[in-house]
Amino acid sequence: MFLLSLVAVLVAAALYLRNVGSRERGLPPGPPTFPIIGNLHILPTEFIQYKFTEWARQYGGIYSLKMGASTTIVLTSPKLVKELLENQNASTADRPASHLVETVCGRFHLSFARYGALWRTQRRAAHAILGTQAVTRLFPIQRAEAAQSLHDILASPESFYAHLERYAHSVIMSAFYGTRAPRCESPEITAFFEMIHDWSALNEPGAVPPVDLFPILKFVPGWLATWKRTAMKVRKLQRQVYFGLLDRAAERIGMGERNGSGIEDVLERQDEFRLHREMIGYLGGTLMEAGSETTSSYLKTLILCMIAYPDVQRRAQDEMDRVVGVDRIPTLAHLPHLCYIQALILETHRFRPTLPLLLPHATTATEKCGGYVVPSGSTVFVNLWGIFQDPDLYDDPEKFEPERYLLTENGAKPGVDADGLKPNLSFGVGRRSCPGIHLAENSININVMNLIWAFDFQPAMDAAGNPVQPDMFAYHKGLGTAPLPFKCRITPRSAEKADIIRREFLDAEEVFVKFESGLGEEDKEFLRKSRRQG
Repeated sequence: MFLLSLVAVLVAAALYLRNVGSRERGLPPGPPTFPIIGNLHILPTEFIQYKFTEWARQYGGIYSLKMGASTTIVLTSPKLVKELLENQNASTADRPASHLVETVCGRFHLSFARYGALWRTQRRAAHAILGTQAVTRLFPIQRAEAAQSLHDILASPESFYAHLERYAHSVIMSAFYGTRAPRCESPEITAFFEMIHDWSALNEPGAVPPVDLFPILKFVPGWLATWKRTAMKVRKLQRQVYFGLLDRAAERIGMGERNGSGIEDVLERQDEFRLHREMIGYLGGTLMEAGSETTSSYLKTLILCMIAYPDVQRRAQDEMDRVVGVDRIPTLAHLPHLCYIQALILETHRFRPTLPLLLPHATTATEKCGGYVVPSGSTVFVNLWGIFQDPDLYDDPEKFEPERYLLTENGAKPGVDADGLKPNLSFGVGRRSCPGIHLAENSININVMNLIWAFDFQPAMDAAGNPVQPDMFAYHKGLGTAPLPFKCRITPRSAEKADIIRREFLDAEEVFVKFESGLGEEDKEFLRKSRRQG
């Protein structure tokens, strides 16, 4: 009897395993699967957006991958993104379960949090401090930081890469924590960007072993698993930066020093929002991650494109000079009159999106999309890279051409059905869209205008005096991407503009001082020296 029972169990197990990894009836098509592992063996471990796009050209705007017994849906069609993630947003707002995320930051990271009461609590607080009215209140510090960014690039153009990172991070620090980072070497800057590069690399699909599919991998010792050591390093740095800033802010507020930053509202309304310390720390951390890396990455790409496409640069500068003039710095009030600059901003988002794959969604109910079944518990990727490089949507998508946004609102070919192709698609879709979109758009808009108004961007020269054209595909790997450090020549467009930049920087001191409480001695000395020099 025992033998018969054992045989029955083995047969049942064999029948079950025979189907594991196979594509179920009704799923979208996709690459051929292998028993048990499905498509895991053909999943790239870096720059996965290129493979996702290759498969999209073969299998269509919606296809499926099998990750063991789990299903992944890849959307490379704006129409299908709208159909599934916007029209069915209540059942597609979850995130996939992630042992990596749990290891690093528990359940409290707003971007990766599972959909539910905890996420809604943090999201409500984020909206309260980053809504239109709050962002308007914070704009003076954004503009002041942008003025320093111009001044820093004028003083040391070879370090523009670091200056853009300082700007983006200092704005978010000021907006949420009420404390700025005045120099590239400020401790919060160096620790944050060391952390974010590792965190982004860990979160790239395929970069970490499939722990969630094969839980036994959790027990591999750290000395054999590089990703585990990196994850603990990231956790340590996150807590050092996020909770260190939180404690400094609480101390400053306790001393009666208020400057209108978001943390003041959060701590004042902590009981109303039902937030505890862990939630507040990771709320601020999430906003810093989302704002710092993406904004600085975007501006680095802008400069890269100005070097590679000098005709675009000249046309943008001509429009800037015609609308703004040469004797004053641009403001957001000028943007509605700068049609080509607006097109340039949108084309930079399209040409090299900072998140080639939006953060994955997960379904909590079985849905239909494109005539196919999307099972409950599926992981859903939006292949933004594939959408923005689709030749059926765009003429010459591999070229940087702002003019396409002067022809149509969404940049697509005239007459093409581009339903769902929104200009702000880069900021996410459905209920998981970026809560800091207004702050981010202000940062991008004012800095694009400033950089075009202020500087000429040209290729670096080699030893023989020949221009070195930049590699437009030399980007960091990871969930979020940015150009690898590159060299270029940045020069002020006139002596008069250089004088205006110095004056604007000195005038910004009145705004800065409200955000400089508690700075370290090295930061204070840097400020004294830079303000004396102007």
